[in-house]
Formats: sequence, structure tokens, C-alpha cells
Amino acid sequence: MRIDRPGTARVLTEGQAATFTAEARSAGRRIVFTNGVFDLLHPGHVRYLQDARALGDLLIVGLNADGSVRRNKGPGRPITPQNERAEVLAALSSVDAVVVFPEDTPAEIIRLVQPDILVKGADWPADQIVGRDTVEARGGRVVLLPVAQGHSTTSIVERIKNTLK
Repeated sequence: MRIDRPGTARVLTEGQAATFTAEARSAGRRIVFTNGVFDLLHPGHVRYLQDARALGDLLIVGLNADGSVRRNKGPGRPITPQNERAEVLAALSSVDAVVVFPEDTPAEIIRLVQPDILVKGADWPADQIVGRDTVEARGGRVVLLPVAQGHSTTSIVERIKNTLK
């Protein structure tokens, strides 16, 4: 499966993502996977995604669907709807494909994509990284990337709320 621009063409279903990564892997390419909400894309996210992409040949981003975000973050989130978040992420040069997943964790999409490298922010405790066992069982590795100081979505949301008071 060839992925071309525009960005929306690189937003894949779970089945398409599994096919895409299987074909890439058979061609000898290393698959990097990360996931998140990305409801307010900011420079910290961009740096994180660039660093993640540098670890392999393709970066697949798992994106929490709106219902999943509300269950995990509360009724006030996400700030931006899932289709818009997916389109913006897919337009970034460091992101090769985006797949929206409805579950509360990325366990199923990680099982389908079978990444060689699973990337999370360094603020994640090792024992709480969903998919770690799946990736390591097939010989892959987990990489924790530093979090860009001053660029957390939570702090941005708080700044906006304080400005509106």
C-alpha cells in the first residue's frame, strides 16, 4: 500500500495500518509507533514526533478517538475533534500514517501494527506502558523520549483557562 499526500490519504483504518506495516516490514523497513491524544498540537509534540521518526523508517501514530479521550481525560476533552486531529498529524512530514483507535488503550492497534520500536514520553513509568510486552515479545524495543519543558497540553489548557478568567 503506497501512502501519498494529501494528509487525509495517510489516515488509515486499523486494517489498512496492519497491511501497510506488514508490507513495509517485508521490505526491510523498521516501524516506529507512538500514540496519544494530540488535541492541541504544539511545538513539544512536533519535536517528539520528529525524534520518534528518527528512530526508524516509518512513524505510525495511533490517535485516541474522541470517546476514548473523554473517558481518559474527562468530558472537556478533546479540544479538537478526531478527524481534524488526524488530518493535522498526517500532514506533518515526520508522520507517515495515522490510525484512529476507539479503545481506551492502544493495545489492539499495537498488536495489529507490530512495531519494531514503541515510543513514549519519558514521563511514563515503564510498568504502565501499554503494548510494551507485545513489542518486546517479538524482539522490538521501547524508547522513552524526553518531554519538551513548558509544552504540555495540560499546561496550555490551564493557561488558556486562566486568560479567560
